[in-house]
Amino acid sequence: MNKSFKSLKRDVIKWKQFSRKGDAIFRSLGREIIISVLSVVTLAFAVPNKSNAQTANIPDSDCVVDDTIQTVEVVASRLPLPMEQTARIVSVITHDDIEKYAVNSVNDVLKFVASVDVRQRGAFGIQTDVSINGGTHDQIIILIDGVNISSPHTGHLSSDFPLTIDDIERIEVLEGAASRVYGTSAFSGAINIITKKNTHNRQKSKLKGTFRTEAGSYGTIDVSANVNYNGINSFNRLTVAYNRSDGATDNSEFKKYSVFYNGGLNQNAFDVFWHLGANCQDFGANTFYSGKYPNQFESNQKYQGAITLKTKGVVIFKPTVYWIRALDHYQLIKNSDFGENYHMTDVYGATFNTSTKWMLGTSMISADFRNEGILSTSLGKPLDSSQFVKIHGNDRFYTKKDNRTNISYFFEHDVVLDKWSVSMGLMANMNTALDHRIRLYPGIDICFKPSKEWKLYASWNMAQRMPTFTDLYYKSPTQEGNVGLKPEKTSEFSCAANYRGRGIRSNVRLFYRHDMSLIDWILTPQDAGNGYTTYHATNFKIDKWGAKFTMDLLFDELWNDNFFINNLNISYSYINQKRFDDVEVYASSYALDYLRHKLLISAEAKIIDDLFVDISYRFQNRKGGFVKYIPFVNEDKSVTFNTSFEKYKLLSLFDIKVKWIKPKYELYIQANNITNVEYYDVGNVRQPGIWFMVGAKLYWK
Repeated sequence: MNKSFKSLKRDVIKWKQFSRKGDAIFRSLGREIIISVLSVVTLAFAVPNKSNAQTANIPDSDCVVDDTIQTVEVVASRLPLPMEQTARIVSVITHDDIEKYAVNSVNDVLKFVASVDVRQRGAFGIQTDVSINGGTHDQIIILIDGVNISSPHTGHLSSDFPLTIDDIERIEVLEGAASRVYGTSAFSGAINIITKKNTHNRQKSKLKGTFRTEAGSYGTIDVSANVNYNGINSFNRLTVAYNRSDGATDNSEFKKYSVFYNGGLNQNAFDVFWHLGANCQDFGANTFYSGKYPNQFESNQKYQGAITLKTKGVVIFKPTVYWIRALDHYQLIKNSDFGENYHMTDVYGATFNTSTKWMLGTSMISADFRNEGILSTSLGKPLDSSQFVKIHGNDRFYTKKDNRTNISYFFEHDVVLDKWSVSMGLMANMNTALDHRIRLYPGIDICFKPSKEWKLYASWNMAQRMPTFTDLYYKSPTQEGNVGLKPEKTSEFSCAANYRGRGIRSNVRLFYRHDMSLIDWILTPQDAGNGYTTYHATNFKIDKWGAKFTMDLLFDELWNDNFFINNLNISYSYINQKRFDDVEVYASSYALDYLRHKLLISAEAKIIDDLFVDISYRFQNRKGGFVKYIPFVNEDKSVTFNTSFEKYKLLSLFDIKVKWIKPKYELYIQANNITNVEYYDVGNVRQPGIWFMVGAKLYWK
């Protein structure tokens, strides 16, 4: 596996920490610099997986992995720090990890995080809800290169990405309340997608690219291509993609287009990074939001852009500005105006950070401004007829509108010592949708390293989340929002331990979260008794507690790559909760329907030279169950539920991927759900059975 590296014949330097000497960059010229990229297959202890030997055959890799170094900066606090110095666990998935699994979208990748619940209403990440540690899809923040792309319209649309899996350098998953790090949206966690920036090799200009094509079951086709141009002090990367499918069930066909461009400029005094993205998708929404209406349809478009400047020196300034527009067209009955809605959301914002190191640590002050607005035919406050806004490409008008501004100030101080790391901070927040009061959300994270092998963590943090516009205003034959909803608040305590020894790495994390005024959509006995099946948005008080355990057995470390299996990865999460009220709930759309148990097992093996196989198993047991999602109104207007859906609380899936890797191309075949299990992620939206895909990836320069 090392032949390709030996043939390069370049001097190699390994950095265990970044040099602070003024001429450090010049010492590296003409040499290959090995900088660790943090990875974890089970995503609990962020160190890379040496077993991805196949990446050695791919030319011009963005990095070379060294399992002994942890220097990549991640955002576990408001101040990015190398993983070795962070006082909080951040799970990291690298691009190499992504290539291992039988996945087709960013959302598919997140299924392999034990603490993450991914609930899809369609394949290829079409209409996906992502949550962390038993929270809801509205309670997490999703970012691209640190820019908040979460939707104030509804969390159902937050995970519509303009990215392909080839655009991703790594994904950082921060579990738990994180408002003092990422702002008010980070109620139960954050997912930060770091894109490839191809900043290596500054000695000369370079043009290269990748082409990927896949085809498989149900008329599924996926095609993407990217072009990268590296200048001496700049980089540019452009990706275009298209995928479509006939769908595995009735009215589940889809087609999606996306384009993503990111670039950067490196100067002696500052760096600049930017990105632009757009994605458009149309899909049959079979029973997406109600089993009573099987012929639903939805069309989404999202356009976004951001630019970040970062200065260099003793005092670092880092301003960011961004803008996101999302368009949504929903039909409760396809090709009918009954239950039809149009929405347009505009989000723009700016963040300004300033930080400096001094004798007592590193201090940071920052301010964040974010404006969220919506024009809609159903969400918001009614407009006067003279204020109606015409819908582009349509003879209809937006008749409702709402707007709110969120302003946050952040204060943080980090101390990094030989055995201790401490991060303490505070978010002061004001939202115009509430009042002009300032509300405070503090937190503190502590890490202690008693030995080289062990790390112990403890954290306490508070967080807040504003209701989405859907929570407040949405009304349909099956759902009714509530303008009187209170913002969600939480206080969370967690502790964890990491162990890293020869051939093994493991992690255990425990958490307790007290959720105040939690938002959920529920069906009550009163509604059912009257013969209605309308879900109402309301507030709850809930306590959650849980645990996560992960272990990686690295056989390649123990037997020097001579063992058939390179590694075996096991992770398990458990969550329980208690609700503090006496209201009987027949059905919960989100908060009360959560994963009680989730088990992940995966293994990577080398069959022969250049031929690899990856097998993964996923088991889930859902609390709340789908039995409560299928209400039937009887002739006497009473409501009963289809108890045959009880078995769909359980999910047990096997996936496999076999790949042949050569320096200029890669061939692979993958199969999802190879035992052809009938299962449901959300409500009564049936997911595909066995699904085959055959693909090829070509490298050129």
